[in-house]
Amino acid sequence: MTIQDLIIFGKKYLHKDQVMMLLGSILGYDSLELLLHLDEVVDDIKINDFNEKIALLKKKPIQYVIGNVNFFGNTFKVNENVLIPRFETEELVENTINLIKKYFDKPVKIIDLGTGSGCIGITLKKNLPESDVTLLDISNDALTVAKENAKLNNVSVNFILSDMWDNVNDKYDVIISNPPYIKTNEQIEDIVYNNEPHLALYGGDDGLDLYRKIRNNLENHVNDKFILAMEIGYDEKDSVIELFGNMKGALVTYKKDLAGFDRMIFVIKSE
Repeated sequence: MTIQDLIIFGKKYLHKDQVMMLLGSILGYDSLELLLHLDEVVDDIKINDFNEKIALLKKKPIQYVIGNVNFFGNTFKVNENVLIPRFETEELVENTINLIKKYFDKPVKIIDLGTGSGCIGITLKKNLPESDVTLLDISNDALTVAKENAKLNNVSVNFILSDMWDNVNDKYDVIISNPPYIKTNEQIEDIVYNNEPHLALYGGDDGLDLYRKIRNNLENHVNDKFILAMEIGYDEKDSVIELFGNMKGALVTYKKDLAGFDRMIFVIKSE
């Protein structure tokens, strides 16, 4: 069978974008390159691999099936031990980079709380190479993935196994986090519920348990001038602002994502 034959076959079961992503991962081509090699004959081993992964996609997210995801233009390994990065998190990173450049004229010390795959902290390190970046997670399995991604992306970062601040002794200029914020009884898609780690999804009855952990002892882990950047659930803006609004001298702001939802909170102390 040729690449074109496999694309036609795959579209019987999957959306075209998924077919191209899956086939490209197996053959080592991006989507444009696939279109330039439509007449190329594919060997039986790769055809069997393609068929097996199509079957897996009935129950698993494509990112777990192919084993990686593109985040901010870079490749990150993902598996069932870490959350699949979303577009909203890319927006959080982009906005945080802009704020760092606005408020700091020196290399900054950054900690990524609940790093998962490491995509946030590693992306910050790649875009701010002089910065000192620490990746923290409560899951040793998640940190294993983050360490693999640091090597994959050729960056040097620090790692801490900790339940938020428990094992942290330093102070930081920038704290960034995409903590679990789904409410315990909130309904989510089956493909997410059945595959992605609940530890990285659920934030207690009101979804705010991890924000409270961040708030506790926060003053002991920030420098006089700091930025705290957090992703939030679409309906949690007011609650999170109230939780962090009593920090003396700090400005609490929020930002909508490209879909128009309130999805980012920034706490900034600039002086």
